[in-house]
Amino acid sequence: MPGLQYCACLRHGLPQIDPKTVTEAIIMGQFQKTARVRILGRVQGVSFRVWTRDEAQKLGLAGWVKNEPDGSVAALINGSEEAVTTMLERLRKGPPMASVTQVITEFVETTGEFQGFRITR
Repeated sequence: MPGLQYCACLRHGLPQIDPKTVTEAIIMGQFQKTARVRILGRVQGVSFRVWTRDEAQKLGLAGWVKNEPDGSVAALINGSEEAVTTMLERLRKGPPMASVTQVITEFVETTGEFQGFRITR
């Protein structure tokens, strides 16, 4: 029973959490996740950055994507946990001409707001 859960929290000195507030925060997109990603394989010269930007925009994500001198692609992806997870799954496949061998992901803390998703150099 939810009421018992809250009583247990109060008994242990923990703050009471209003489920309505948590639900509203999720709906409003207040729970954001940010991933720093490096994609390895044949990922340059195959429109990977354009494809990444387009997929990110479809999912309502913010951040950036860029080519790295070592032939990999780097990205910073910010959005809802569900959208970030979906994007990471898509990055493992990549666009049709790409051949992704590895996706290295690090979840990071960020400050400030991201706006839009862009290709950087």
